[in-house]
Amino acid sequence: MRHDDLADKNCAVARTWAIIGERWTMMILREFFRGEHRFDPIARKLGLGRSVLTDRLRMLVDEGILERRQYDSAPDRLGYHLTTKGEELYPLFVAVIDWGDKWAVDNPPVTLTHAACGHQPHVSLRCENCDTDLTRRDIHAEFAPDAW
Repeated sequence: MRHDDLADKNCAVARTWAIIGERWTMMILREFFRGEHRFDPIARKLGLGRSVLTDRLRMLVDEGILERRQYDSAPDRLGYHLTTKGEELYPLFVAVIDWGDKWAVDNPPVTLTHAACGHQPHVSLRCENCDTDLTRRDIHAEFAPDAW
């Protein structure tokens, strides 16, 4: 099965991975989460060729994750900004950092802290009703008849 075929499946994981699963996409999004908005600094930081970065940015705009905005009028210059849909990927990004800090690197290269209290945030599964931390074993999944 080709990576592109995942977008046609009735599976939230497959469809999401079809959008963000290409090897450079999360690294590009990382730059936006760091506050960058311009093409050239992102290309330099990641060492990406213009055509690869252009293709990925176009896809992220087409998916509604990024939008283009003018940041200078003489001459017209456009930057990219996260949309609400893009901002909502941040918890996934933090979960990847948490997992990577635990399993992929010896010394975490970045420390995230809550600006208000100075403590480190972590992503967790929590029941909003009973305020209980959950694991995979605590959750029951009900699949639609056409789920993949």
